[in-house]
Amino acid sequence: MSLPRELEFSTDVTRHERGFCLARVRDMVRIRRLEERCAQLYGEQKIRGFLHLYVGEEAVAAGVMPQLQPQDNVVATYREHGHALLRGVSMNAIMAEMYGKQEGCSRGRGGSMHLFDRATRFYGGNAIVGGGLPLATGLALADKLAPRPGCVTACFFGEGAVAEGAFHESLNLAALWRVPVLFICENNLYAMGTALARSESSIDLTAKAAAYGMATAHVNGMNVLAVSEAARQAVDAVRQAQAPFFLELHTYRFRAHSMFDAELYRDKAEVERWKAHGPIHTFTDRLKAAGMMTEADFEAIDREAAAEVEAAVRFAEAGSWEPEADLLRDVTAPH
Repeated sequence: MSLPRELEFSTDVTRHERGFCLARVRDMVRIRRLEERCAQLYGEQKIRGFLHLYVGEEAVAAGVMPQLQPQDNVVATYREHGHALLRGVSMNAIMAEMYGKQEGCSRGRGGSMHLFDRATRFYGGNAIVGGGLPLATGLALADKLAPRPGCVTACFFGEGAVAEGAFHESLNLAALWRVPVLFICENNLYAMGTALARSESSIDLTAKAAAYGMATAHVNGMNVLAVSEAARQAVDAVRQAQAPFFLELHTYRFRAHSMFDAELYRDKAEVERWKAHGPIHTFTDRLKAAGMMTEADFEAIDREAAAEVEAAVRFAEAGSWEPEADLLRDVTAPH
């Protein structure tokens, strides 16, 4: 299925400003360095519980998040560190949350899968597969009824959520009520350990969304410029029409589903083939070839990201545990 005419675009780096391109590199590197450090900290048992890393999928968050405005809502999945970071949640607050410290963005109660920040309108982080879809539809409905004209709710989810009833119920109601929500499917081919073709009789996910009468498109989620331009036009379409849109981004995670995953469902050769299309090195190679970036530029960005990560680790290490007396705080409603 080809992209609709309104979403045709060029991914020629020379058509974009150098500053914009370097910002996208910076976004992806910040996510990559954060995730790699989290994996190390998990091995040291500094981070506990579940941990789902975004390594390989950075172009999705880096392409979509800058297209949103401060008044927009964002709902994400349990693999949401990169989304939260680029939405404006501080790396300090994210790292402290994963440490379980009360300086974290969810006071240390949510951990890796439940990042939340009201100030940036980042509404999770949701551990339930497909659980964010009805929340996003409700947020968009609330904006319509308030009204808050011109607002968009961006809802990220994986292709595994398409098999859930909540997906179909949410898309149906979003189209029926004509609410301003952008459904963003991060199709990384595996729902935990189940390949898409093993769980869906039809793997054309845009066709499923189109059945509810909404506009759809799909794009290479490993190409940050392709994601950025598709997201820009999709967000504009939702904002102007105040109606839902479904955008599928084809991507791939380089690491296991979670830190408990033995990856018995795919072979190493497949992972290596996808790594050849990694979003960071392919994009920086194109920028270098076009004379828009030097190796020194990249090294400076990498050093800056690494320093930010280490500062976040120090912040989390110095953080405090929630007092025992506060453990029931916000658990029950006040009498």
